[in-house]
Amino acid sequence: MNFIGIDVGTSAAKVIVIDETGKVLASSSQEYPVHYPHVGWAEQDPEDWWRGGKAGIVDVLANPLVKKGGVRAIGLTGQMHGLVALDSANRVLLPAILWNDQRTQAECDEITETIGQDKLTECTGNKALTGFTAPKILWVKKNHPKLFKRIAHILLPKDYIRFRLSGDFATDVSDASGTLMFDVKNRKWSSEMSDLLELPVEALPKCYESSEVTGVVSESVKSELGLKGEVLIVAGASDQAAGAVGTGTVEPGTVSVSLGTSGVVFAPQEHYAVDSNNRLHAFCHANGKWHTMGVMLSAASCLKWWIDNVHFGLPNPYYTLLSEADDVPAGSRGLFFLPYLMGERTPHSDPNARGGFIGLTMSHTRAEMTRAILEGVAYGLNDSLQIIRELGIPVDHVRVTGGGAKSRLWRSILADVFGTLINSSRSSEGPAFGAAVLAAVGSGEFSSVYSACRELSETTETNQPNPENVKRYREGHSTFQGLYADLKERFRELV
Repeated sequence: MNFIGIDVGTSAAKVIVIDETGKVLASSSQEYPVHYPHVGWAEQDPEDWWRGGKAGIVDVLANPLVKKGGVRAIGLTGQMHGLVALDSANRVLLPAILWNDQRTQAECDEITETIGQDKLTECTGNKALTGFTAPKILWVKKNHPKLFKRIAHILLPKDYIRFRLSGDFATDVSDASGTLMFDVKNRKWSSEMSDLLELPVEALPKCYESSEVTGVVSESVKSELGLKGEVLIVAGASDQAAGAVGTGTVEPGTVSVSLGTSGVVFAPQEHYAVDSNNRLHAFCHANGKWHTMGVMLSAASCLKWWIDNVHFGLPNPYYTLLSEADDVPAGSRGLFFLPYLMGERTPHSDPNARGGFIGLTMSHTRAEMTRAILEGVAYGLNDSLQIIRELGIPVDHVRVTGGGAKSRLWRSILADVFGTLINSSRSSEGPAFGAAVLAAVGSGEFSSVYSACRELSETTETNQPNPENVKRYREGHSTFQGLYADLKERFRELV
């Protein structure tokens, strides 16, 4: 039996097929653009997701290891928070506003002032942040009132693919948690938030647990894609919750770090609990429980920015730059990099934060600058891990995933900055693998998410922390935190 996982990422749609043992039989990635029409804005065309998803499915089904009639279920995952608004004819009303879009600070302030932070935390478990979906809806209401009145359906990115596959309007609890419209504690839509936005609750998709079946692929789509027989569609999960399933991060003590476009520190919890200062997110997990999560908006994308804008055309850029950085001692000879290229979420919640090198001298080379970028991202991730430890959440070991995790150097820096053991996941397929695992659970191949993870998740390489570097980075992290504090007010002047 085969299971498909589809990940609607920020830069590409990834489609994989696994068998019942977790072996990846085929994989395909279809890229599409992100549009930045104004400073701080980030948008995509949902049709690009659908084209990418379809092309990926067709691509993997062409692999001889995959039997078209052997695909039992499809699981979905993708970037969180994105706003997809459809009218009554199911037409997209405006470009999807993405998770890293920063236009909605005024709307966040309005929501907080109107409902009050204590009540907002009670209703949703979180505070209003520019990345979340509710402030985007309010922005549309204020700036495009005619379009707002035409909204019949609100969907998240992965759920637009579900709609195109089956015609169903549905989502899952983990993805719904990131909308600021969901009662995370009680795992249902918040009527208070719907009333605040004056958005009928009927416009919100039906919400399922992550391993529940939401529908089946329509006959017309099966014919178009070449699928055979009944193909179930399983609810799936947000990219972070699905990634955690893929790495087996479903039980307390195991923490996952995603080193992708954004950076995420993810810790499972057996019981619902909220950080009193709302520095971390409190979301539903795909295992039927909850998790806490810290997010930095620019992680591996910092290194991509460095390559695309400064070292464009450099042969083998990743290999060359990382090899140079490997020869630089921990601390980058006193050079720091602030990774706030798109503002920041955890722990600062500051859309005005800016990136930059601090401490440059004539003796610094691009090798130190590259390593400083890697260290700056690691420090930013450690901000979240530090809060998780302060809350008494166990951190026995960390499993790292994402494109940045392919770098041995970056993994070793993380081990030293965190001061803990770092494991790499066996699967390099990220959230798409977790989505495929959830498809297998939903089809009945496994009795629970826990049993599937115990059987299918494995770790490979291990990075041990270097005690000397741990001490150096502990001091460096303190300096890093102080630099943001010193520059916070200056950042406001740059807007």
